[in-house]
Amino acid sequence: MKHFVKAVGMFALLLFLVACGSGDDSGAAGSETNAKTTIEYWHVNAETQGGQTVQQLVDDFNEQSDTVEVVAKYNPDMYKGLMQNLQAEAAAGNSPAVVQIGWSFINYFSDNFNYTSPQIIIEEHFPEDETFFEEHFLSNIMDLAKNSDGEQIGTPYSLSTPVLYINRDMLKEAGLDENGPETWEEVREFSKVIKEETGNYGFYFQEPADNWATQALLESNGAQFIKGGKAAFSSDEGIEAYELLADMVLEYETALHVGWDQGIQSFIDGSVAMTYTTIAQRSNIQENSQFDVAAIESPAWKGKDVKLPAGGAMLAVTAQEEEQQKAAWEFMKYLYSIEAMAEWTEGTGYVPPRHDVADAEEGLKSYLEENEMMTAAINQMDGVVSWASFPGNSGLEAEQLLLDVRDQILEGSVSVEEGLKDTESKINNLLE
Repeated sequence: MKHFVKAVGMFALLLFLVACGSGDDSGAAGSETNAKTTIEYWHVNAETQGGQTVQQLVDDFNEQSDTVEVVAKYNPDMYKGLMQNLQAEAAAGNSPAVVQIGWSFINYFSDNFNYTSPQIIIEEHFPEDETFFEEHFLSNIMDLAKNSDGEQIGTPYSLSTPVLYINRDMLKEAGLDENGPETWEEVREFSKVIKEETGNYGFYFQEPADNWATQALLESNGAQFIKGGKAAFSSDEGIEAYELLADMVLEYETALHVGWDQGIQSFIDGSVAMTYTTIAQRSNIQENSQFDVAAIESPAWKGKDVKLPAGGAMLAVTAQEEEQQKAAWEFMKYLYSIEAMAEWTEGTGYVPPRHDVADAEEGLKSYLEENEMMTAAINQMDGVVSWASFPGNSGLEAEQLLLDVRDQILEGSVSVEEGLKDTESKINNLLE
């Protein structure tokens, strides 16, 4: 539009606006109103995990854009909930323009939905941006947004790893090292002492609608969630790791078993000494905790290397019409600017996927120097592995089976070994 105005002047612009005014002005996603193409951006960021930052970024973009108007839509139940909503929308013949797709659903998404790689949109409509990803993203980071066939499905946006948040005041009160435990075995022992000395729970292990943190717990002990295209988490190492968590909840009663929001709030309120969750909760925890709080690197299993699935999401373009696809890239390019990436990280705790944001003066350089809680997540990025994504069309059902067995195990209705082996068999039957 700006180029058009410069080329033919204000008179032509007025004619164009009159022509646009004769069309539909309902403001629905994908419509063109007041010379702006309106698109929907679907995300999973609740108020306590970046929701306010999402809206601020959308508002800032809309204010500076003459061509695109973005409407943000929050999807509860994290990436699984978004996939279910996207499925319903596609069945009705509709689609948003830009969506956050969790790493564990890359294969399911690429097998079941229509999408367009951002690079294709760039090459067709924005030749000046042809090398955008090559210049600003490391190749291994871009690879996170490829499916099992090596196709570039989208672009990395949110990167996170699980960290251990600790209440240093409570650790000191219990006579423990205020720097926290280094191994999962020490997490178990610290939790016992905290319960004995303070009466509080020692630990909370995040329980959202996914198995991201569970994968970190099991694979750091040498298990594999997926091996050779099949579920493989019920190995001896997987069972041993899950039993540590189950024992803390059921036998020792030193770990809290509640929903994610309640668990995080219990830590913030000071009734739980340690919580294992995403660095994306950093802002919420840091701003609302009334005690000496720290984020430390994910515990290891004694003598073993930490393996942490990359959390977060990529941005994918599901817009079907050319104008909406062009609008989608204009919005995405704004989100990937150094300034917007810095705001996203400061408002959430996600590690920026652009390699030049951390050291840029207009980016995060001074911020990272002043915010030590980000250090743990950044330092452990060399231990990042892919978030397990089951092949074929059974990703949603496989994820739900894992959530169901988690509840059964932690509520004591099934043993770890029986639950994991039975669930592994069910998932592999789905994959056949």
